[in-house]
Amino acid sequence: MTSLSVEMLAADAAEPITSAGNAQLGIAVLAGIAVIVLLITKLKMHAFLALTIGSLALGSFAGAAPGDTILSFTAGLGSTVSGVGVLIALGAILGKLLADSGGADQVVDTILAKASGRAMPWAMVLIASIIGLPLFFEVGIVLMIPVVLLVAKRGNYSLMRIGIPALAGLSVMHGLIPPHPGPLVAIDALDANLGVTLALGVLVAIPTVIIAGPVFSRYAARWVDIKPPENMIPQRPSEDLERRPSFAATLATILLPVVLMLLNALVEIVVDNPENGLQKVTMVIGSPLIALLAAVLVGMFTLGRAAGFTKDRIAGTVEKSLAPIAGILLIVGAGGGFKQTLIDAGVGQMILDFSENWSIPALLLGWLIAVAIRLATGSATVATISAAGLVAPLAADMSTSHAALLVLAVGAGSLFFSHVNDAGFWLVKEYFGMNVGQTIKTWSVMETIISVVAMAFILLLSLLL
Repeated sequence: MTSLSVEMLAADAAEPITSAGNAQLGIAVLAGIAVIVLLITKLKMHAFLALTIGSLALGSFAGAAPGDTILSFTAGLGSTVSGVGVLIALGAILGKLLADSGGADQVVDTILAKASGRAMPWAMVLIASIIGLPLFFEVGIVLMIPVVLLVAKRGNYSLMRIGIPALAGLSVMHGLIPPHPGPLVAIDALDANLGVTLALGVLVAIPTVIIAGPVFSRYAARWVDIKPPENMIPQRPSEDLERRPSFAATLATILLPVVLMLLNALVEIVVDNPENGLQKVTMVIGSPLIALLAAVLVGMFTLGRAAGFTKDRIAGTVEKSLAPIAGILLIVGAGGGFKQTLIDAGVGQMILDFSENWSIPALLLGWLIAVAIRLATGSATVATISAAGLVAPLAADMSTSHAALLVLAVGAGSLFFSHVNDAGFWLVKEYFGMNVGQTIKTWSVMETIISVVAMAFILLLSLLL
């Protein structure tokens, strides 16, 4: 296909694919989301297929020509994968290097050596927040569970007093902080500034994780007082390694992309001159692609080589890191296709009209939509992608800071009340040896606290910025 034909297709996809009225569009949106929910929850279909079929159903219900719907979906899928696919891949590589080299265990052991007694829940939330920066939620849980169980057993702590802070740290990072897939896709959909979103996300994350972690764990330990299940203590990844990276080198590698992206945001705010030499440099090194790529390249030496890995083993680690994210990339891509189908069908204008007629603040509307989709599908990523697509037009006239806050509002809504249709719910239940009721009292309530508290701080920041 020639570049000219690609440009023509992109231009065509930007045009409305239907002239349906708001009533028909409203029904089409509900029907499309219902199809996705039913396919995921009832038929246990993979989210990639469910989002694809749901996008086609949405276009059909909206009265669009099948060819136009397909064009919108594929255009959205392509633009989303090109925008965030490489970043997700780089984040996966960095996370795998961190885990396999023993760097994650080094961070854990160093912090735990300095903590004891009442400080232990705070140490756990700190560890989980650091480890959770470059790692996907599921990977972070697998890494943290052995630590949580061992600390609870050796220190004779209630499992919830130690486990809830760790889970809160991982969950907050997953929902609010790039380079996790959900926030990245929302940033791309809402055309928000990544550095500003990262900075505001950290501001929101700190008080949120304190309240949902160490503070709430006191009550969770009273409601569900259980001991660590003996059969669930797995081997730690670094037990077979002769040496591990140092704490300082590991921490510096983890924080490198964060520092570079925040530096770019700071210079952009202070200097605010694209022609300035310093800003030109920080725009390059602070771009998400370069920042994460730099961290990966540095990590090969500070993590891989420091652990005694050969060149072949480092190459093997990189290769192994990419296979597990294939499903994530497909889900993210299909979510982008669903978002573009929504926009091209004219749903964006319908949302604008709805927001104006009912006087619902954009931040609250984004949060509520994400909450509804999260409760229905159980997937935080699907909720973020779908909600971001629905409220994308609201961000068009927003300031840089408010567009970033809308990203965070959608992310906060996507964490609301995890229950039986969420894979994370069952992961926590089985690892901690709880029944369904106990998991709802602890994990589900914790997720709801994160969502509500984060939204409260987001609204507070919106009044100040």
